[in-house]
Amino acid sequence: MTANRTGPPVVAFYLPQFHPIPENDAWWGLGFTEWRKVVKGRPLFDGHYQPHLPAELGFYDLRLPEVRWAQAALAKEHGIAAFCYYHYWFRGRRLLERPFNEVLKTGEPDFPFCLCWANENWTTRWDAGNQHILLPQEYDDEDDRNDLKFLMEAFADDRYLRVDGRPVLCIYRIQAHPAPRRMLDQWRKAVVAAGLPEPLIVKFDTHGDWSDPARYGCDVAAEFMPWGAWEAAPSSPRRGATPGIQVRDYDAVAAFFAQRPQPEWTRYPCVAPGWDNTARTGDGRAGILDGADPAVYETWLRTVWQRVAAQDRDGVVFVNAWNEWAEGAHLEPDERFGRQFLEATRRAVGGSAPPGALAPSTAEPTSMADLYADLYQRSIRRERAYSSYLARSEEKLAAARAEAAAELLRCQAEALRLARRLDELEGGRGPD
Repeated sequence: MTANRTGPPVVAFYLPQFHPIPENDAWWGLGFTEWRKVVKGRPLFDGHYQPHLPAELGFYDLRLPEVRWAQAALAKEHGIAAFCYYHYWFRGRRLLERPFNEVLKTGEPDFPFCLCWANENWTTRWDAGNQHILLPQEYDDEDDRNDLKFLMEAFADDRYLRVDGRPVLCIYRIQAHPAPRRMLDQWRKAVVAAGLPEPLIVKFDTHGDWSDPARYGCDVAAEFMPWGAWEAAPSSPRRGATPGIQVRDYDAVAAFFAQRPQPEWTRYPCVAPGWDNTARTGDGRAGILDGADPAVYETWLRTVWQRVAAQDRDGVVFVNAWNEWAEGAHLEPDERFGRQFLEATRRAVGGSAPPGALAPSTAEPTSMADLYADLYQRSIRRERAYSSYLARSEEKLAAARAEAAAELLRCQAEALRLARRLDELEGGRGPD
């Protein structure tokens, strides 16, 4: 899919967390998905909007093709041009890959997409930090080449989003790579050698790095809400607030980014229908853009979209996000606003899609037999993992017992030696 000259495509980030995987079963409990976090969201101050609960799409499972079709239909009808799926790669191990794999394999839904390499540590605190790490993000040349092999499969798909004919590849934290320019140079050469157009590499401005993307070998930069939001507006205290939380007024942040001056290099804008990661953190680490409003969002999106459209070049406008429910950033309808943010999106980009803009899926519904078979296989994997964990635990316990027994013998021998020495000393004493 090539960006249309009538206006920049609006691309929404898409979180594939809403289906169970073995890793999350092991880390968080059987059947864990992001929904378990979402429903536990609780207000942290008077009037705080929590929890965010889904409306018409419900608590869906992304393994179902019907869900993916419904999402795409809703997005297309409201001016979203493509989804940007997060791509998780840990030395050849991909996580949460099933929804995109099936989109790629089946050709459905017929809706454009691109990828964002979410190259950060996977942690127990959901903060991509360097502590409490479950899966580390590591780099080497061979692993980078293996990752590119998969990426090129996606680039070759007719639905892949292209700007000026080039497939758009986003990298969340390129500055974390030890040799980004070398890696991207090798990637470009390999993609072209495979007969594909050279990719357009987007550096997201994250972790306080707002520098020229050329510094890392990237083509363009892009904002990524809410990075920069905490500096853009003053702290906004709330009555009864949990200590430590960061609160900013949504309208103040929107106004700042809508009129933010452009740097010397190309930087794509990013807007957000809200941000509130209370459900993810549940404590004083929460960051909240309070007072998210469809009308303010519409003005923000329209302003940046028209600015990009007026420039004599291709461009993209990002939205964070389509379905970040645990971070309070979702265009998908919720119980409070329904479709209001979607309708604001459609108005902001200058039009409305005709009814039936996306045809229903013709794929066969997933049968109950297939669902039970999948559950059975997952049960087998879980039992094997449990047996393996149990065996390792028994080995460690046996080793600990042996070490303790040896230590006890050493202590007994030392006690006996000391007792004999004491007897010798007392036997050698003279009269008082």
